[in-house]
Amino acid sequence: MASFAVIQGDFKETLGLREGWRVAAKEKVERVNDLHMGFGMKWDSNWDKREPASLVKPLKEGATDDEKAARESKLTESKPKASRILVLVRHGQYNLEGKQDTERYLTDLGRKQAAVTGQRLGDLYSRYLQKLDETGKTSASNIRLVKSTMTRATETANIILKQLPVEIDSSSCDLIREGAPCVPEPPLESWTPDPADFFQEGARIEAGFRRYFHRAEPSQEETSVDIMVCHGNVIRYCVCRALQLDPQAWLRMAVHNGSITVLVIKPSGRVSLLELGGAGHFESEMLTFN
Repeated sequence: MASFAVIQGDFKETLGLREGWRVAAKEKVERVNDLHMGFGMKWDSNWDKREPASLVKPLKEGATDDEKAARESKLTESKPKASRILVLVRHGQYNLEGKQDTERYLTDLGRKQAAVTGQRLGDLYSRYLQKLDETGKTSASNIRLVKSTMTRATETANIILKQLPVEIDSSSCDLIREGAPCVPEPPLESWTPDPADFFQEGARIEAGFRRYFHRAEPSQEETSVDIMVCHGNVIRYCVCRALQLDPQAWLRMAVHNGSITVLVIKPSGRVSLLELGGAGHFESEMLTFN
């Protein structure tokens, strides 16, 4: 009997150990992807300060039915109805020997890259370029282009515009010129701008992001396309900001010269990245990063 009791005790102890293993294994499986990395920040639905509820005054305590109905009407009027497609194009290859901006013009390959990218954009967004206005003429009121004022970006944009089947509105902007958006993490030893560069240029690039990245105006009825011809640092920073990722991660990605990055901002304020640095429209010998 004693020996049986010992055996029985050992058996129970073994069962207990196995149960402990099961619990531990279960906990391990549940935690396998819980890496505790990043800041754990949740999505801010009012990231662009255009959420309807933030634009309409809240009701006071004891509001009447008429006041409630009036507020609901204002909320409806403030709601966007259309999506915005933002297409970020990096400039073509340029002369690295240039001492100043005017000398950093596109190379022959850079001009070819710009032309091929323009053709690709024309194919991708042809349906937005072929709408008819009231007179039956081709209209492109829902697609426009903005270009950085730096030489290589302006040249790239002008070549792209010539490749499109119809003329579209275009403008220039200093806010999306190349610069140092913020100190990258991890840092790059071979690239160390002065702290003042990050302080000044980072504020400018952030201002550019806030100017162009937002949900559609309530008056916009159809999907629009905004093409921004700018620079690698600007594109990577804006992608991080639009997705509400840590902006310091901007240097962990790369975009080819003449590449296409596409984001969509939904009426709800949700943002989707459809393409990052797309360069499939180039032959392999046309791929460059400078």
